[in-house]
Amino acid sequence: MSEATPALGVSARDPELGQAKVRLAFILPASAYIIGAWACGLFGSAILLANLLCYALFAVVAIGLFFEVRRRPGVKPWRRLLAMSLDFSAITFSSITSGEALLPLFGVLLWVTVGNGLRYGRGYLLLATGLSLTALAAIIAGMPFLQRYPTVALMMLVTALLVPGYVYFLLTRIQDSLRETQAANLAKARFLAQASHDLRQPIHSIGLFTACLRDSQLSADQGQLVDNIDRSLLGVEQLFRSLLNIYTLDQKQVSPRRTVVDLDTLVDDLIRQNAEAARWAGVQVRWRPCRLQVYSDPALLLTSLQNLLSNALKYAPGRPLLLAVRRRQGRLALAVYDQGPGIAAEHLPHLCEEFYRVRETRDRDIEGVGLGLSIVQRIATLLELQLIIRSRPGRGTAVSLQGLPLAAVPLEARPRPASGPQHLLAGWRVLLIEDDANVLLATATLLRSWGCEVTTATSIPTGAVACDLVITDFDLDRSASGADCIAYLNRLQGRRIPAIVVTGHDIPQVQQALGDVEIPVLAKPVRPAELRALLLAFRVAAT
Repeated sequence: MSEATPALGVSARDPELGQAKVRLAFILPASAYIIGAWACGLFGSAILLANLLCYALFAVVAIGLFFEVRRRPGVKPWRRLLAMSLDFSAITFSSITSGEALLPLFGVLLWVTVGNGLRYGRGYLLLATGLSLTALAAIIAGMPFLQRYPTVALMMLVTALLVPGYVYFLLTRIQDSLRETQAANLAKARFLAQASHDLRQPIHSIGLFTACLRDSQLSADQGQLVDNIDRSLLGVEQLFRSLLNIYTLDQKQVSPRRTVVDLDTLVDDLIRQNAEAARWAGVQVRWRPCRLQVYSDPALLLTSLQNLLSNALKYAPGRPLLLAVRRRQGRLALAVYDQGPGIAAEHLPHLCEEFYRVRETRDRDIEGVGLGLSIVQRIATLLELQLIIRSRPGRGTAVSLQGLPLAAVPLEARPRPASGPQHLLAGWRVLLIEDDANVLLATATLLRSWGCEVTTATSIPTGAVACDLVITDFDLDRSASGADCIAYLNRLQGRRIPAIVVTGHDIPQVQQALGDVEIPVLAKPVRPAELRALLLAFRVAAT
C-alpha cells in the first residue's frame, strides 16, 4: 500500500482529490438512470425510493470525503480504503435491490477498480480488485437472474479478474519505464552539471585572456584576429547558455524570485554587455531612459531581453535597433524593434518551437540552433507575461513582453556609471581568490590592465590582506566556499568588505548561501565589460 504514485499522470498533483470529484460527478447520472429504469417499468416505486435514499447517503459521505481531502491533502490509506468501500457498497446495494435492470453497473464496478489503480498505483489496484470480487460475489448471491444464468456470472467474474490483471501488467511495464527514464534523466542531469562546470571554466578564461589581448598594443591585423576570436567565443557562449537555459526550464528547476527592478539599470546593463556584439553587427542600439520600476524577476527578465537582443543583432545587422517601454492597460510592455528583413506570416506561429529557424531561399547562414524564442516563451509563462511577435516582410519585426506590473515602491537612486575610462580603477586594491590557475591568471592580468593592484590567492588567506574589494569564486575547495571566504575576511578585518562572487552554479542558490543581497553574483562565463562596469560601480560608490 506504500506505492501511491499515479502511474499515468491522472490528477498527478492530487489524485485523491481528482477521484473525489469524479465520485461526486457520478451521482447525478446514476440517479437519472435509476429514475429512467423506474419510468420504463423495470422495477417498482419501493426499489426506486431505496436507491434514491442510498444515493443520498452516498452523496453525503462523498461530500464529506471531498472536503476532508481539501482540508488535509496527502496520502491517507484509511481515507482511500473508506472511499473504495463506499463505491463498492453503493454498487452492490443498487445491483441487488434492482436486479438485472442495473447490470450495466458492472461497467462502473470495473471502472472504479481500474481507476483506483491508475490513480494510486499497483498496490491499490490489488486492493480494489479484492473489494470488487467481494462485491461481485455478493451481487451474484443476491441476484436471482445471475443464479439462473451462471455463465453470465462466470463471465463477470472472469472480466473482473482479467481487466485489472492486464492493467496491473501495464502499470508494471509503465513504472519500469518510468524508473529507467528517471535514472536516465538523473544521469543526464549529473552529466550536464559536470559538463557545464567544466565548460564554463575554459570559456570564462578564454574570454578574459581575449580581453587582455584587446587592451594591449595590437596592430590592425592583430586586432582583427582578436575580434574574430571574440565573435567565435560569443557564439559558443550563447549556444552554451541557451542549452543550459532550455534544460533548466524543461526540468522545472526555475521559480521566479520577484523583486523591484529598475528598468533603466537593467537595460543599461544589457546594452553595455552587448556593446561588442552590437559593434560587430554594425547595429546602433537605442534606448530612451524611462525612470520606471517593475515587479519581476530581474535574472529571468534579463535572460529574456538578452535572447531578444541577440536575435535582433543576428537577423537585422547594420540597421538601428530600438528597445522601448510601452504602457498597456496599467502595465508595461518591453519591446525590441528591428528593421530587418521581417518574417513571413506562415512562420510566426512556429517561432517559439524548439530548434525552429526561418529559412528562405538564398538566405545567408546565421549562427544558432533556434532556441532563443523558445526560452523567452518559457520565461514569459513563468513570469505570467505574454510574448507578442509582429512582423512585416521588408519592414522589420517587433517582439514584446507584455504584462509587467509596475512596482508600488520606487527604488532608491543608484549610481550607474557608463563603461568609463579605465584610469578610474587605477590604484584600486583587489583581492582575487580563485582555485583554477588559468582563470586566476586571466582575471589578474585583465584587472592589472585596468590599473588595479591585484593580490591573488587560491584559497582563503590565512592573514589580513589590505584590499578595497574582494573577487572570489564560489567553489574554492571542498572545505570552503566564497560565502565562507567573505565572512572570514569581514571578521578578520573588522569591517564589511565590498565583494563580488563568480560562480558556475545556479545564481539564486548562491545568493541564498551568501545571505547578503548587496553582494553581486556573476555567472561564468563572465563578460569582461560586465565585470568592469561592476567594478566601476563599486569604485564610484566608494568615493
